Amino acid sequence: MNPSLSDRALRRVVNIEPGEGRALGWAFAYFFFLLCAYYILRPLRDEMGVAAGVANLQWLFTATFFVMLAAMPGFGALVARLPSRRFIPWVYRFFAVSLLGFWVMLSLDIGRVHVARAFFVWVSVFNLFVVTVFWGFMSERFGYERGRRLFGFIAAGGTAGALLGPSLTALLAVPLGPANLLLVSVLLLEIATRCAMQLVRAPLPEAAESSPTASSQAEEAIGGGVWAGLTEVLKSRYLMLICVHVALLSLTSTFLYFQQAAIVAGAFESAAERTRVFALIDLSVGLSTLAVQLLFTGRVILRFGAGVALALLAGVTALGFAAIAMAPVLGVVIAFQAIKRAAEFSIANPARETLFTVVTREQMYKSKSFIDTAVFRGGDAASGWVYTGLRQSLALDASAIAWLTVPVALAWAAMLLKLGAMQKALAARHSPAGARE
Repeated sequence: MNPSLSDRALRRVVNIEPGEGRALGWAFAYFFFLLCAYYILRPLRDEMGVAAGVANLQWLFTATFFVMLAAMPGFGALVARLPSRRFIPWVYRFFAVSLLGFWVMLSLDIGRVHVARAFFVWVSVFNLFVVTVFWGFMSERFGYERGRRLFGFIAAGGTAGALLGPSLTALLAVPLGPANLLLVSVLLLEIATRCAMQLVRAPLPEAAESSPTASSQAEEAIGGGVWAGLTEVLKSRYLMLICVHVALLSLTSTFLYFQQAAIVAGAFESAAERTRVFALIDLSVGLSTLAVQLLFTGRVILRFGAGVALALLAGVTALGFAAIAMAPVLGVVIAFQAIKRAAEFSIANPARETLFTVVTREQMYKSKSFIDTAVFRGGDAASGWVYTGLRQSLALDASAIAWLTVPVALAWAAMLLKLGAMQKALAARHSPAGARE
């Protein structure tokens, strides 16, 4: 791959500087195959959540949270002892092997209900761990200034994969049966792992914010304690605000997910039909996201900053729940889900990942992992029980719950603007040698 040729080609759609093309291309491919592997599984996970019982969703979310907590010490130990070029393959191949185990159980129809519940939890854990490892590596590899320019394009690689994944699922779920799609996901996960190793070896010119040894960081173990992710969060107001953001994102997403699951379960009887519907929802989100990421995300983050980009998602969330409050029907819920997730994936997620480019390496991996897994799934679990309590204990309908969510989303938007200002202040305090706060 000729860097000069790649630079010239990529400059048409992204604000790229000389020498960045090869690394950017591998990062794009890495995320493409990673999310393609996940999005083949996501519609199957959603169908298994329905098959296990919509009334049991809060239990599945709670189980996911506790599995996350159990996994955190092992992940922390792995990150502390191994350089990123080694622990990334370990993480991805562990999930690939466990996925093969699910394929065997589903193919042999062993304990279908229990396997469905375990698979729902496993995919939820898989998604957050593999993606948080990806973005931690991107923050380490590209840094603050490059991240603001390039993360939108890198995220577009994931969106392209998110388009192909549900397309394959929608096309093949009925004729092949969902279980056989797991083997395709295993293959794509291995390709993503190999792209990550190519990115480790891809050269990047030293940026002004980078240390002289930044290009060799993938060869160095991060060190620190197993629970450093939690302790670093507790010491940092900046990281605590990121936790609040993730918790509110989880709350609003869980409320919307429960409403979607209940409506789809009542509208379709066939498992294959429900899988197809969930896949088509994912496909519509991907189509509306890709163009924004390729053409606008980097420019929006550079022009307005991460705070405004994130607050845009909170604003969309407030408007969407107001729409559901006025018309809690299938069409409105699906449209809101598509618009919200498109805003999240196209602009808010790349903006959120730039938040971790101004912290230490240990915080990039360990604190980010704690936030993206334990905090996110803890928020899911708590939100699931809050939603269930509002519906059952207080007998509130979907419209009333939506009205309660609107002011929460508006307060969330105000907090995100403050978080963006803190990121700019931290970035401004970087020394020329790249010392991080």
